[in-house]
Amino acid sequence: MVKKIQLPLQTANLVVGFMVWVILSSLISFITEDIAIPPERLAVVTAVPVVLGSILRIPLGYYANYVGARIIFMLSFVLLLFPVWYISEADSFTDLIVGGLILGVGGAVFSVGVTSLPKYYPKEKHGLVNGIYGAGNIGTAVTTFAAPIIANQIGWQSTIKLYLILLAAFAVLNFFFGDRKEPKPEVKASMFQQIKGISGSAKLWLFSLFYFITFGSFVAFTVYLPNFLVGEFGLEKVDAGIRTAVFIAVATFLRPIGGWLADKFQPLFLLIGTFAVYTAAAIILAFSPSIGLYTIGSLAIAVSAGIGNGVIFKLVPFYFSKQAGIANGFVSMMGGLGGFFPPLMLSAIHSITGQYSIGFMLLSQVALASLVLVVWLYYQDRLSLQAEVFRSTGQGVLVTDVSGTIRAVNPAFTKLTGYTEDEAIGENPRILSSGRQSKDFYDQMWKEIKQEGMWQGEIWNKRKSGEEYLQWLNISAVRDETGEDIRYVATFSDITKEHGAAVRS
Repeated sequence: MVKKIQLPLQTANLVVGFMVWVILSSLISFITEDIAIPPERLAVVTAVPVVLGSILRIPLGYYANYVGARIIFMLSFVLLLFPVWYISEADSFTDLIVGGLILGVGGAVFSVGVTSLPKYYPKEKHGLVNGIYGAGNIGTAVTTFAAPIIANQIGWQSTIKLYLILLAAFAVLNFFFGDRKEPKPEVKASMFQQIKGISGSAKLWLFSLFYFITFGSFVAFTVYLPNFLVGEFGLEKVDAGIRTAVFIAVATFLRPIGGWLADKFQPLFLLIGTFAVYTAAAIILAFSPSIGLYTIGSLAIAVSAGIGNGVIFKLVPFYFSKQAGIANGFVSMMGGLGGFFPPLMLSAIHSITGQYSIGFMLLSQVALASLVLVVWLYYQDRLSLQAEVFRSTGQGVLVTDVSGTIRAVNPAFTKLTGYTEDEAIGENPRILSSGRQSKDFYDQMWKEIKQEGMWQGEIWNKRKSGEEYLQWLNISAVRDETGEDIRYVATFSDITKEHGAAVRS
C-alpha cells in the first residue's frame, strides 16, 4: 500500500515545493507597494530563489538515492518554514534576498522524486512516471494564479503566512506515509566520485543543455511574465497572473504526455520537433508583437517546454540508471539555472536598449543550435548501431533493444534465416524459435547474460521456410558508461552440417 501511494504523494510534494518556490515572483507587484525596490533590482529578487533551487538539486538527488525520498522531503518542508515566515515579515530589499535564497529549497526538491520514483517501475514506464511527477510543477501555476487573488483580500504578508500551514501539513504527511523501505543502492560511492564518473559523458552535457532551455524557459517565463505583462502591455496584475498561470498549466499538463510519447517513440526525434517549435516561437516574440501574437508565441514555448521536459527525463534515467540521483540532480540543476540567467539577461538588455527583442532572438539562436545538436546525436546513435551490426559480417547478426525488439540485422542474417531486414525489424526474436527448448532453458540463458554479459551455446532454431537447423549462438549485452544494458547483439552460424544427420534425431 505504501509503495502504491508514492507517485501521488511525491507528486503532491512537488506541487507544494513549487508553490513555495515562486512566492516572490507571484507577489512582487504587491510587495513593491510596501518595499521600495529599484526597477533594475526586481529581476534579482525574483531570480534569486532559482539559484539555490538549482544548485541544491545535486545533493538532494544524491541523498534521496541513499536515504530515501521520505526523509529528504520531510526535512525540506521543515527547513522552508523559516524563509516563508521571514519573507512574510520582510521590510527591506535585503530581507527579500535572504529569504528568497533559502526559498530555493522548494525548487530543489524536484530531483528527489525523479531519483526515487523510477525504483518502483520498469524502464519502459520511466518516461510516463517522471512525466506525471514533473507535472507537479503545476504548483507554480497555483501560486501564480491564487496568490494575487488572495493578496487582494488579505494582503501579501498574510497570504505568505498561509504557506506555513501547508508546509507543516506535508512534513507530517511524509513522516507517516513516506516509504521507510525505499530500495537503496548496494554500493555507496561518494557524491564527488559520482560527479567525476559522469562528468566525462557527452550525453550528460547535451541533456543538460537541452534541459537548460526547456525547463529554464519554463521557469524564466513563470518568473518574468507577471511583471512583464503589467509593464509592457499595461495589463491588470490579476489578469497578468491568470495569463501566466495558463502558460504554466499548458507546460505542466503536457509534461507527462511528453514522457509517455518518449516511452512509445524515439525520444531524440521528439526533441528535434521540440526545438524546431522553440526556434520559430522565439523569433515571433523577438519582433515585439501585439498581445495576440505574443500569446501565440508564449503558448508555443509552453507546448515545447512541457513535451521537452518530459522527453529529457525519459533519457536521463535510461542512460544513467546507476548514477540516477547525481545525474538527475545535475541535469535538473542546469535546467534551474536556465531559469536564473534569462530574467537577468532580459533585464540588462531592456535597460540598455529599451526592448526585449534581442533577448528573444538570442533564445531562438540557442534553440536552433540545440536542434542541430539533437539531429547530430540522433544520427550518431544510428551510425553507432550500424557499426555494431556489421562488426562480424561473416555470421548472422541481429541487434535488439532491452525490451527484445529487433532493431537491426545484417545480410548474413537474411541468408541464414530467410527473413529480410524489413520483415525482421520490429519483431521479437521468437519468430526464429523452433519450440524445442524449454522455458527453463531460456530462463537460465538470460540469467547468465544478466550476470556475465554474454551467453553462447547450441540451440535449435527455425528458418522462415519452417526448416529447423542447429545454431551456434552467441548473445552479448552492450552496456553504457554506467554498466546498464542498452541493447543485445546476437551472432550465430548454421552448424547442422558439421554435426551431421544425427543431430536431427
